[in-house]
Amino acid sequence: MLCLSHSTGPLSVCSLLLFFSVTPFFPSSEAGAIGVNYGCAANNLPPAAKVVQLLKAQGIDQVKLYDTDPNVLRALAGTGIRVVVALPNEQLAAAARRPGFALAWVQRNVAAYHPATQIQAIAVGNEVFVDPHNLTSALVPAMQNVHAALARLRLDADVKVSSPIALTALQNSYPSSAGSFRADLAEPVMKPMLELLRQTGSYLMVNAYPFFAYEANADVISLDYALFRPNPGVLDSGNGLKYYSLLDAQIDAVFAAMSALKYDDVKVVISETGWTSKGDANETGAGAANAAAYNGNLVRRVLSGNAGTPRRPQADLDVYLFALFNEDQKPGSTSERNYGLFYPDEEKVYDIEFTLSGGGGSSNGGAALRWRENRGRADGGDGSSSSSSSSSSTGSGRVSASSTGEKWCVANGMVGRGRLQAALDYACGEGGADCRSIQPGADCYEPNTLEAHASYAFNSYFQKKGRGVGTCDFEGAAYVVSQAPSIGKCTLPAGP
Repeated sequence: MLCLSHSTGPLSVCSLLLFFSVTPFFPSSEAGAIGVNYGCAANNLPPAAKVVQLLKAQGIDQVKLYDTDPNVLRALAGTGIRVVVALPNEQLAAAARRPGFALAWVQRNVAAYHPATQIQAIAVGNEVFVDPHNLTSALVPAMQNVHAALARLRLDADVKVSSPIALTALQNSYPSSAGSFRADLAEPVMKPMLELLRQTGSYLMVNAYPFFAYEANADVISLDYALFRPNPGVLDSGNGLKYYSLLDAQIDAVFAAMSALKYDDVKVVISETGWTSKGDANETGAGAANAAAYNGNLVRRVLSGNAGTPRRPQADLDVYLFALFNEDQKPGSTSERNYGLFYPDEEKVYDIEFTLSGGGGSSNGGAALRWRENRGRADGGDGSSSSSSSSSSTGSGRVSASSTGEKWCVANGMVGRGRLQAALDYACGEGGADCRSIQPGADCYEPNTLEAHASYAFNSYFQKKGRGVGTCDFEGAAYVVSQAPSIGKCTLPAGP
């Protein structure tokens, strides 16, 4: 078990990643996949067979192991669930020095289970550059030997090779346009790694945690900016792009670093990200309400086909949340043991739901995608994607949000002009929103911006539909907020 300090992100060698995937409504962008890390640094977790039952019950069809636990691989056999396994850091040096070791490892841990267990990739090591055992020089040779073993066994077409890196691999990360890899990594390690990924059609795994950046800089970083809530955005003067989320800025710094090495064509997967539901007194921002907001809003964004970044708007990023369970044996601060979406008894730490259904007739332009976050409420809640400060803790420590008070629907500027315009056209047209006040010369025409007009139209639609589930969605182009929005001198109504 490799556990490092919180500055590099929570790590777990014995972990799974769970994927939710969906076909998007808007053709301009494909929805990515959402994953959840399953770590085993605990003495009270369910057995593998029960975890697999949980995956199947949730409709999850892809998982990623951070080791090759035979119990888990056997439990996944015949389920149709696609699997990513990992060669742990402890075996990296042997795999790099001895091609025969790599071949035997692949035979024992991949070929022995495939295809009954549908293994689709191998993660070679995890955050190797921050491992205290200094394994950096072994990483690329190990990846090359593992890929050669797959090719020898004629599995390379089905099974890809990658390795997760932490943001500490960057020399510069702010502003995003100045992103670059550390001098000791760029040419000797990252360039040959990216070349291998390019040649084999694989992707770079990146672990990114806005929580740590916010915790260390809460005086200058907006919490809304860190939690994917509506915010004014941050302009990168280096590239002229505006950022509405800290995670976007972090990933675009990686893209800039890759571009400096001329590897713009290699895909990136966010292999770990999350927000802790509990922390020590000095861990600013830790808490269940913020965790629900970060994870819930990120899931909503990805499943609605809005996973790209300002630098790569069509990047179709897959994102893997950390973690499935709270892990009571992880060392370090309180936060390290409280990243789970679930307690070990499989009860939710906070309630975020993922649903795909076509109901509601034309309430969303005929789209088949819905995202709903009940937060412990009975059906019929507002479907809010924003976990605001109105969230409260129950006696068990789980989080639910109050369903009382006024709510408004506002535009999500992160989706881009094309998606906002399409949603605005629907709301003011077939949707039946009252858009008279945003016509030229009318009370809410100013400010004359697409986002302001979309917010007015979306809110009109939302209020007319009784603030029902799915009526402030527009395929990810809108958010629900519980504080009155300020849009110039225009006041958005809180009722029909």
